[in-house]
Parts: sequence; structure tokens; C-alpha cells
Amino acid sequence: MAYKTILVNCDTAPTSDKRVEAAAELARSTGAHLIGLFLRSNVVLPAYLEAGISPDLIALQEKRGKDLSAKAKASFDAICRRVGINGEFRDAQGDVYDLGAMHARYADLVVMGQFDSKVADPDIIPDLPETVALRAGRPVLILPYIGFKGPLMGGHVMVAWNASREATRAVSDALPFLQAAKAVTVLAVNPRAGARGHGEDPGADIALYLARQGVKVTSSFTVSDDADPGDVLLSRISDLGIDLLVMGAYGHSRLRELVIGGVTRKILNSMTAPVLMSH
Repeated sequence: MAYKTILVNCDTAPTSDKRVEAAAELARSTGAHLIGLFLRSNVVLPAYLEAGISPDLIALQEKRGKDLSAKAKASFDAICRRVGINGEFRDAQGDVYDLGAMHARYADLVVMGQFDSKVADPDIIPDLPETVALRAGRPVLILPYIGFKGPLMGGHVMVAWNASREATRAVSDALPFLQAAKAVTVLAVNPRAGARGHGEDPGADIALYLARQGVKVTSSFTVSDDADPGDVLLSRISDLGIDLLVMGAYGHSRLRELVIGGVTRKILNSMTAPVLMSH
């Protein structure tokens, strides 16, 4: 398995260029085709405001969106030239969540940035990574807005393993990262025994599966009824110097309602290392 098409979200966030650069380097190292995607909403006004809004103002809003997209394209193209790859830029206007998921379905890997609620920018789309992960059926690599020091490929990877369908999907989707890693640590937090859980030895079966895939892997589990599993993962990431976390994305998206699992939300809000999520 190899990533042949990588999609990166380009936006107006301060971290956008770093995100594109990381995706471009990843595409170069894996020989993948890189697509930059800029999402912008239609100008939608409540019916009671339409009569009082000048068409010129709507045209200005449209022009602003196109100008932001053009700026993102110029930056994307410059980064691709600097890294030494040919990239493809796409501008998509409409329902940004539907469009993000649609474009993601035709990529092997999607690279997005963690949402920073402290950045007051109405053009940055909240909840986009988790929405795409839940809707698209593709792995989403989320980069923390605080930045990261370690390599995306070839570093120390942690797998948050709970023997679920979502975690199984994440492991399969992350195989290129896992096979290239210098070390992989499988961690099960508060594992459940039995056929509906982890089996007799939590983490051992998935570690054996990965070892047969050529992955340098060790497994462990921890039981802590008092600690939040998300906090346990974040603590281990810090203690072990983890460069990438692989985990399932838990939740559902129905109509316009997005419901995210507790551990998923904790990691999305507090991540200190890149996270690859799959649903």
C-alpha cells in the first residue's frame, strides 16, 4: 500500500503554508500527486436582509473570496516549486463540508490543520477535519496549530488501540507511516477482555498483525479507572516523544449535526503531535 494522491486543505489560517509544505514534502517522499483545495462558502443572506443589501456588496464578497483563493494558489504553487513537485490547485465554492468530503473521497490521504478557536478569522472553517474524517471514508492527517518537531515519516508512532472497527480502519490506513516508522508503540487504555474486546492479551494481536507487515512494534496496556483516556494518551505522547498518533475517529454526522466522541474531541482540542484519524 502506498499513498498515490494526497489532498491538503489550503485556507487563510496562519499555519496554512506550514501545512502545505508538510504535505508537499510528504508527497515528494512518497511519490504522490498533491492536490491543494481551497474551500469557500456561497454568499448566503437571510431572506429578510436580501432586499436591503446592495448587489455591489454581494459582488464585493464574491471578489474577496476569489482574491483569497488566488492568494492561496500563489502560495501553494510557490511551495510546490520550492519542494520540487508538480501540484494541482482546486477552488471549490458551495457547502464547504460537503465539498471537503467529496474531494477527500478521491485521495488516499487528506492533510488538514487543527482548528484554533483563538484565531478570529471568519474564513477558517471550524470542525472541518473531523467532519471530513466522519463523512469521507478516508484517513485525515491533522497537524497541530502549535507546530511539530518530529518527522511525519520515519519517527516514533503511537497507535491508540481499542479493538474497534474505527481503530482497525485507522491502522490499515496508516500502514505507510507505520512501515516507515523507526518505532511503533501500540497502547490500549482500559481494555475490555473477551471476543467483543481485545482478547486475552490486549494489544498483542494487532501488534502481531503489524509485525507481519514489517512494522517495528511493541505493545502495552494501562488500566486507570480515574483518568480520562484522552489525557492518558496525551501524557504518553509527551513522555515517549511521539511524532504521530494513529487513532479511530468516533462520532457521527447527520444532516448538520456533528457529534464527536469524548476521546476524539479531547485529542482534537489538545493535540501536541500530528494525528491520523480514520472512521
